[in-house]
Amino acid sequence: MTGIFLQAFIYLIAAVIAVPVAKRLGLGSVLGYLIAGVVIGPMIGLVGAENTTIQHFAEFGVVMMLFLVGLELEPKMLWAMRNKLLGLGGLQLGLTAAAVAAIGFYLLSQPLSIAVTIGLIFALSSTAIVLQTFSEKRLTKTEGGRNAFSVLLFQDIAVIPMLAFIPLLALPDLVEKAQSLAETAAEHHKEISLVAGLPGWAVALVTIAAIAGVVVGGHFLSRPLFKFVASSGLREIFTATALMLVIGIAALMSLVGLSPALGTFLAGVVLANSEFRHELESNIEPFKGLLLGLFFITVGAGINFGILFDDLFLILGLTVGLMLLKALVLLLISFVFRIKGAARWLFALSLAQAGEFGFVLLSFSIQNHVIPTDLAELLSLVVALSMFLTPGLFIIYDKVILPRLVKASNEREEDVIEEKGTVIIAGVGRFGQVVNRLLTANGVQTVVLDHEATQVDNLRQINIKSYYGDATRPELLHTAGIEEAALLVVAMDNQETTTELVEYVRHAYPNVKILARAYDRGHAYKLRDAGADFIVKETFHSALEMGAEALRALGEHPFQVEQQKDTFNRIERDSSEMLYQSFMGGEESKTYDTHYRDLFIELEETIRSAMQSDRMDKHSMTEREWTPPPKNYLDDLEEQASGGTAS
Repeated sequence: MTGIFLQAFIYLIAAVIAVPVAKRLGLGSVLGYLIAGVVIGPMIGLVGAENTTIQHFAEFGVVMMLFLVGLELEPKMLWAMRNKLLGLGGLQLGLTAAAVAAIGFYLLSQPLSIAVTIGLIFALSSTAIVLQTFSEKRLTKTEGGRNAFSVLLFQDIAVIPMLAFIPLLALPDLVEKAQSLAETAAEHHKEISLVAGLPGWAVALVTIAAIAGVVVGGHFLSRPLFKFVASSGLREIFTATALMLVIGIAALMSLVGLSPALGTFLAGVVLANSEFRHELESNIEPFKGLLLGLFFITVGAGINFGILFDDLFLILGLTVGLMLLKALVLLLISFVFRIKGAARWLFALSLAQAGEFGFVLLSFSIQNHVIPTDLAELLSLVVALSMFLTPGLFIIYDKVILPRLVKASNEREEDVIEEKGTVIIAGVGRFGQVVNRLLTANGVQTVVLDHEATQVDNLRQINIKSYYGDATRPELLHTAGIEEAALLVVAMDNQETTTELVEYVRHAYPNVKILARAYDRGHAYKLRDAGADFIVKETFHSALEMGAEALRALGEHPFQVEQQKDTFNRIERDSSEMLYQSFMGGEESKTYDTHYRDLFIELEETIRSAMQSDRMDKHSMTEREWTPPPKNYLDDLEEQASGGTAS
């Protein structure tokens, strides 16, 4: 027992130290886990023979991850993605597998069955590493991230037919050798199986029955089960049920010779429409994260430096060659599917490694006498090393490729402005677009400027005429017709640039009215000091409306909610001058000094008091468009709050 606790402590302390350091260095958590594994394994030898056993346990993190991925995919969504799944995913898998198999057969003189198996194994990428990194770097919703996800999803689904196809490639020599050792191995280890010794047709029937059981059971039985468990009101029982479901399906898939990960993925897809989906996610997520981290540590700890150093140049050559080949195939596909710019490079680099299913399929190939053990150990190092190098590809993308693409975009020549308008809009992101649409819908001629070339190109695709250029450059403003314009709307993201533009236009063109978007209250004060005529904080009104809707949802009468919202807005407006003077007169270069903080706290108390006090008019004539509350409505609320009974 002491040894178990000590080993657990070693793995955990390695993660606790390595992962935060790697994150601080911008390397990502995955590389941190891998480095931790290398340090406690091959480097200082704190873990050893038990690493293989722990890796089998840690692979359950991959199982849980695929269950959570499945929960995010509704069947309708899968159908909608069919073009990308079959197009991007099918082409990537087919081309990569064919290229690797051809190299293995013609250049490395491997038997055709081994070459094809290696091609299928190396065609897969690491779902765990890529999705984890996408999540950390917030790349999941980008074009490159969505396309990469489509490929990963197809690969995960494709593992099922691979598991059925690989045994057909068994080598006679390996089969004979395995049969001679079978009796000895059986004496030491027995594995429970529902399909062992069955004829092929019976294996197929049992397999189909297991898959059908998961689908039908998940669809019809899960809801009553979860409702029954939820009625207990015990969160830990729901957690136990979620784990029972995942472990049970994984065990069933193992009993029929299928991949546990693919079984739980299928279950997740079936449960994607369940009302308990979010509860399942929140209960499984902590276990998934911990086990997935443990899996990466075991990958790092499992690197055999003896084999690595004996065949160093061969393994390095195979690893780099594989990653280059996969990247080239992905780049080719990106041209076919018109994936452009940064999305193309993210798509190609993120999927250039071999995946965690490579370990599963290599083990499966050994069991089914397709690949010799010594070759499988060498290929395992290639898989592990490519996974180990993947975070470096993301660093290359972030530090090298992306800055160059941005620089190239910025070096694009500014557009020639062909017209002039009544209103010039500087910055046409989400905020500026709404302003522009409202103005143009009312027949106002606008000139839209933005320094993001991609944004300008995207707007032109939906027939919103805009020009690429830096609105802070005086010559561009002159070309846009700032002298004749009535208004300048400033909706740029950069706070300092926005303030500088307002200050310049106020001094150079005093007759132009300036409307500016502020990032927050402090920015609004600086814009006012710079000379803006009208300022709106970008989230103030939407947040105020959301707060009002929250009050309505809690049962407040709409009339009273509007009164409270108007009161809040009025007090904010009336106090703005006092807060502005305090802010601009503050110490330390116009920051929030003690006097300003005291005034702001006083403002909050004023708002709170106003919200709690009843308005004298109950129903103002200026608010006649609102349906008044019932007679004695406010009095009834007060009586209910004090514990009385409404009359």
